Amino acid sequence: MDDSRRDVKSRNNNLFHRLSRGLISMGLMPNHISLLSVLFAALGAYGFLLISQGSVLLGAIVTFVGIQFRLICNLIDGLMAVEGQLSSPQGELYNDVPDRFSDWFLILGTGFVIQSYPQGWNIAWAAATLAILTAYIRVLGASQDVGHDFGGPMAKQHRMAVLNLGVIGTLVEHVLFPGSLGMSLYVSVCVILVGSVITCGLRLFRISKKLS
Repeated sequence: MDDSRRDVKSRNNNLFHRLSRGLISMGLMPNHISLLSVLFAALGAYGFLLISQGSVLLGAIVTFVGIQFRLICNLIDGLMAVEGQLSSPQGELYNDVPDRFSDWFLILGTGFVIQSYPQGWNIAWAAATLAILTAYIRVLGASQDVGHDFGGPMAKQHRMAVLNLGVIGTLVEHVLFPGSLGMSLYVSVCVILVGSVITCGLRLFRISKKLS
């Protein structure tokens, strides 16, 4: 297993392999898909804006689609690079930098919905910043020749799972408690914030231990 790639079980799904081959046959490159993931993340952020404006069902659907397709792009670009032997000298840049923008769009986008809660926007900003810091620490470890540390408890796939739960909770709130819209997302972003702090600490500890 290449330690520069996250161990994702869905990578073994034949559907994604067929999709990657189909995109290659269309002349697309892995870097194109990496950039496309940012557009889907921005779409997810727009969904949060729609929720905050009262279009809860539509916004939740848009956000859910944005999150899922962002993750699919993250999976497909790697498959295209390996299966199609399309890796490039700029591949690592396209693999990491768009991901950071995607995290920023999606996590900060929750601020539209949770802004009425205590420190809502500040918590969204802090969670987005800490999420990006977890990736910085991972890359820093790789630069010290100790490999990429994809460990949690709040790695990328965990952050997106927590956001998905927040979106589902928002729909439930809309049906059962329309006056309390945003509580599920508020809790989700707080979990991402605290989990990211723990993840940063654990990754730094493991890197330091390998360097000692």
